[in-house]
Amino acid sequence: MDKRMEQTRFRVEGMDCASCAAKIDKAVRRVSGVEDVSVSVAASTMTVRHNPSHDLPLSVQQQVKQLGYSASVLSATEQPHTHTHVEASSCCTGDHDHHDHAEHRHEHAADHAHGAQIDLHSHNHAATTGPWWASSKAKLTFYSLAALALAYGIGHILPAYQGWIFTAALLVGLIPIARRAFMAARFGTIFSIEMLMTIAAVGAVVIGAQEEAATVVVLFLIGELLEGMAATKARASIQSLASLVPKIALLEDGASTREIPADALAVGNVIMVRPGDRIPADGIILSGESAIDEAPVTGESTPVRKGPDATVFAGTVNADSVLRIRVTAAATDNTIARIIRLVEEAQESKAPTERFIDRFSTYYTPGVVLIAALVAVAPPLLAGGDWAEWIYKGLAILLIGCPCALVISTPAAIAASLSAGARRGLLLKGGAVLERLGKINTVCFDKTGTLTEGKPVVTDVVAFSTDTAKVLRLSAALEAGSNHPLAKAILDKAAREGLSVSQASEAKAVGGKGVLGTFEGMSLFLGSPNAAEEQAGLDDGQRSTISRLHADGKTVSVLVIDGVVAGALAMRDEPREDAIAALRTLQNMGVETLMLTGDNNQTAKAIGADLGIDVRAELLPQDKQHIVAQLQGRGRIVAKVGDGINDAPALAAADIGIAMGGGTDVALETADAAILHGRVSDVPEMILLSKRTMRNIGQNITVALGLKAVFLVTTLLGITGLWPAIMADTGATVLVTLNALRLLRA
Repeated sequence: MDKRMEQTRFRVEGMDCASCAAKIDKAVRRVSGVEDVSVSVAASTMTVRHNPSHDLPLSVQQQVKQLGYSASVLSATEQPHTHTHVEASSCCTGDHDHHDHAEHRHEHAADHAHGAQIDLHSHNHAATTGPWWASSKAKLTFYSLAALALAYGIGHILPAYQGWIFTAALLVGLIPIARRAFMAARFGTIFSIEMLMTIAAVGAVVIGAQEEAATVVVLFLIGELLEGMAATKARASIQSLASLVPKIALLEDGASTREIPADALAVGNVIMVRPGDRIPADGIILSGESAIDEAPVTGESTPVRKGPDATVFAGTVNADSVLRIRVTAAATDNTIARIIRLVEEAQESKAPTERFIDRFSTYYTPGVVLIAALVAVAPPLLAGGDWAEWIYKGLAILLIGCPCALVISTPAAIAASLSAGARRGLLLKGGAVLERLGKINTVCFDKTGTLTEGKPVVTDVVAFSTDTAKVLRLSAALEAGSNHPLAKAILDKAAREGLSVSQASEAKAVGGKGVLGTFEGMSLFLGSPNAAEEQAGLDDGQRSTISRLHADGKTVSVLVIDGVVAGALAMRDEPREDAIAALRTLQNMGVETLMLTGDNNQTAKAIGADLGIDVRAELLPQDKQHIVAQLQGRGRIVAKVGDGINDAPALAAADIGIAMGGGTDVALETADAAILHGRVSDVPEMILLSKRTMRNIGQNITVALGLKAVFLVTTLLGITGLWPAIMADTGATVLVTLNALRLLRA
């Protein structure tokens, strides 16, 4: 991003559809000093890239207000981030050079070219907060409906004045619509639905169809109200995550605790969380052990047992004992806040299908207006048709032609899917990523921390000259107090076996060999097989056992007691519980899977054999990148799944880079997508979400264009008139929005 440019993010109230966003986009671009604009209906946000100016945000707010919306500058913590994921480059702001391949190069100008002529919805743009029936949009609808009902009553009593009575009822709703139509035209949007509506209503009055014109205006307002309610529901889905975080936290203050607002917590604060309470901040457990119910955030059905040094997330529930937690993120930067912010930013970007429809709409509406004009004048002029009849049909076609349902068909589905994914811990950074995921046919996985847990566990305890319990207990005594990953694996195993462990005396590390010490009068040594060979010697049976364990990709430590080999412990970084099932699911979907790892060949092949996946081992980062490029050269569409750091070159080279992480900054800020909760099964779930979304978009486009085609034919045949025409527009828009909302349950 040009360092001379600034970015300001706004909350925009009153948007209901992509057409609203496009009108705001065009109007704000007319403000002097504005370089680029990205608008999200689903998130009610707008990011503006502009020249440095203290007055420019105010000018933007005033421009938006003149369109009938309201805009407010978001706080500094909610301002846009300069992520390096590729999708945002399609429409979002910032330096987006994560990917280089041609498919991911999107030009800002092309993305926003539609803003100049897209025909737009514009509504009574009240704030979206509060109950729907209290909004000014709802009030206008109620007033117009009451005026229409009153007109029918009075017109029945005074039939001679029906025309004037229905015209008066018509004006209740039409005047605000006409005002917005001319305001939109002033800012360059001539072919708005308000303008088409105004022309149709005035034309109907001219040809004596006042009653039908008044009915059409009421139906239009009802349709707009329903559309706004549906949009609000979609918007509330992701925002409802914020309600998971409690408002109050118990802060440790010396020897006591006191209640403070959760949003006042600072990094480093120590808080106490009681059983049954929600955790108010991201943090690390200092003391206590409890089952943590992460279902509200991750969707996990089973509580996870966590103790000291474990990471916990804001919004999760402490099930059964008191925890002391050190806060690692302020309220504005906890996992939930970052998920909401990143999803909102992603919704400001556009998918390729959406950009195509935007460009299509640029030519579609003027074409419809031209056809409507020809229908109105050509038959009377060329064939002696009745002027009133054909003008009526032309006005109906004018309403049928509004592309609102078509324009919203894609962004509504994408917004719902992004929200549904985020609630499950799947962050997809924009519509292009979501759309492309469904085309993936090869997935390359990192091993450590991706397919495996990322930490060693004791898999085998072997006794040579004593029992296995003693081997484990004495090994744990030597490792007590150590923070080495292998030591922690041994201590965890002893704890799971219920062994009481005391620390050995005079314990010390022997560089590159192991650790020795004294315990219960015994001289102990725990180290590598080579070091044990030097200490006490190994017989053929022991060497055979150790070789077998090594062949399984395991690290072996040998315990020596008073100069005698007593036993061995085998440790390995084990596959995640869901890895085998997830890989099988991908393979059943026709997706090729491959493990790319820097680990040694023997260990990698052992893990690969357990998982049933092809393996390339002992790779440097550039080797992984080269393999991804080779696969792409064979026509494969490749996703790379890794930790977001060591695999950065391969993540960048892949068509879709997916970072696997536990809510860390790396998982949230790198690659094109992020799996927050370490489930390999989320990779096929991402692909399935993409496929469901594209099916939904296809259904929406079919509904939008199908209804218009049907009513176009019936109008020309004289079967339907103005009010069915408006139903073809607003009704289709509501149907498309409701269909998209089904994805929220995905």
